[in-house]
Amino acid sequence: MSALDIRWIRDDASLAQQCQDWKQRPYLALDTEFMRVDTFYPEAGLIQVGDGDCAWLIDPLLIRDWSAFAAVLEAPSVVKVFHACGEDLEVFLRLTGSLPQPLFDTQLAAAYLGMPHSMGYSKLVLEILGIELPKDETRSDWLQRPLTDMQVRYAAEDVQHLAEVYVKLAPRLPEHKLAWLLADGADLVANQTRVSDPREAWREVKLAWKLAPRQLAVLRELCAWREEQARLRNQPRNRVLREPTLWPLARFQPTDKVALARIEDMHPRTVRQDGDTLLQLMAHAAALPESEWPQALPEPLPREVTPLLKQLREVGQREAERQGMAPELMLRKKILEALLKTGYPDGPYRLPDSLQGWRRELMGQALLDCLSPAEKP
Repeated sequence: MSALDIRWIRDDASLAQQCQDWKQRPYLALDTEFMRVDTFYPEAGLIQVGDGDCAWLIDPLLIRDWSAFAAVLEAPSVVKVFHACGEDLEVFLRLTGSLPQPLFDTQLAAAYLGMPHSMGYSKLVLEILGIELPKDETRSDWLQRPLTDMQVRYAAEDVQHLAEVYVKLAPRLPEHKLAWLLADGADLVANQTRVSDPREAWREVKLAWKLAPRQLAVLRELCAWREEQARLRNQPRNRVLREPTLWPLARFQPTDKVALARIEDMHPRTVRQDGDTLLQLMAHAAALPESEWPQALPEPLPREVTPLLKQLREVGQREAERQGMAPELMLRKKILEALLKTGYPDGPYRLPDSLQGWRRELMGQALLDCLSPAEKP
């Protein structure tokens, strides 16, 4: 690509027309600029598309019909290229109801080629293209109109360089690594579609394992209510009910507003606005029959597993060396802990469902061997 060619799309008809062309392209580089200061959902300020010829800027404040763009996102013949795409996926799902697939993440691709894991975008552009990017504009207001010349240039260059990085990186990946990378992309998309079930949110609360089943029933209702209200009000979860209050509420179950206000870290506004609701909610949950209580959570693994975790991690590190990849791509700590929980301390162990695909194939047996005393000399 030569000089920067920036084109705007500000109405539904132009977007639909351009999408006809994009559907014929082998790849599209995508990026978003959004604001998320005091909302639950990200608010899109700009969508950027790089098609190898120019940088397109779509104004999401003016587009009403996203159906043609959703069809491009889902077109199996067009590779969608991102860099560290976590929050971008949320923006696309919220705007269009669709998610990009197949998905090629350049941050992951770099790690598959043995570059550092979680490499920042500027570093990658410098490494692959030899271009030093100016300081970014991410902290600026992307919902203001008009956008500044600096914002427009930053957003357009971002997606233009992303397309250039893809063109250089993709051919360096052998076929099997490309397949693995696209499988990881499909996982990222699948995680996004599993919009967390509000009734499962209690499992993530710190120290929940210390609560009895009846207290967990209260915790489950509190967490579900908090999650639903955050979405309904489009407010951050902590604005609805602060996280550190969840555990003591479930543990002590105050029965009046005075006791409620005494809960550590409880915001006075929450007591005023939602105090009655919270008291009713806790009383109702505490009165549930035993058959409806959640099961107690298992205790966390003891400190003594640390050397064992280290041995398991070494299985991943050896494989990473063999494959010429960043070791962080191999086995996440959560997966190794899930494996240990299937049989600690005496076994037998079984591979957890969370260990899938090529990782299971390449390392599953070696992990089990590592835990089996019979295999040790």
